[in-house]
Amino acid sequence: MTVPAAGTRPAVFLDRDGTLIRDVPHLGDPRRVELLPGTGRALRRLTAAGFVTVLVTNQSAIGRGLIDETAYRAVGAALDTLLADEGCRLDASYFCPEVPRGADRTVIEHPDRKPGPGMLLRAAADRGLDLAASWMVGDMVSDVLAGLHAGCRGAVLVGAAPADAPPVLPAGFVRTAPDVSAAADLVLASLRTDAPSPQARPGDVRTSERSRP
Repeated sequence: MTVPAAGTRPAVFLDRDGTLIRDVPHLGDPRRVELLPGTGRALRRLTAAGFVTVLVTNQSAIGRGLIDETAYRAVGAALDTLLADEGCRLDASYFCPEVPRGADRTVIEHPDRKPGPGMLLRAAADRGLDLAASWMVGDMVSDVLAGLHAGCRGAVLVGAAPADAPPVLPAGFVRTAPDVSAAADLVLASLRTDAPSPQARPGDVRTSERSRP
C-alpha cells in the first residue's frame, strides 16, 4: 500500500450510514435516504473552515449481490440532493464493495475496506490532501481505525457511548460526540488550539460493530 505524498489541504473523511444518514441495512432505495440531524450544518461549517469533505463507505451489499452499483449511485444522488437542499455538498465519494471474511472488524482484510486506509489514501492522492491535518468521523471502530492507519490527525466516534473496552490507540487520537454536528465542533475547535486532544478513555472506542455490511 503506497502512502501518497503530503498534500496541502486538510480533509474530514466521513462514514455514510449511521453518520450522515439514517442506517438502513443494505440501502438501495433512494426514497429511504434520510439525513441525520445536524448533517447539513456540519458540512457547511467544515467547508467554510477550508476542509475537503470526503465520503468513505464500506458497501459489502454490492459484493454480496444484495444491491448493485446502479442502486448505490441512486442512493448517492438522493444524498447529494438532500445536501444541496441544506446548502452543502460532499467534495468526493469513495466506496468499497468487498465482503468481509471474518467477524473481527478491527482486522484489515482488504486495503480499501475500513479499517483499511485505502479509500482515504486514494482520496489523498487524488485531491492533494494533507492526511496529517485531516480527521476521520464515523460511528464504528472500523472508521476510527481507518483514520489511524491512514495517518490522520485524529478521529471522532459519533453516536451512543460504547460499552466495550477500546482497542489500543495512541493517546488523544479519538474523541467522542453524539452526532456529526458535534463532531464538526470538535474538529473546528482543533483549529483554535494547539493543546493536545483529551486522552482516550476506556469505553471511548468500540471493539465490535453492530450488524452492518
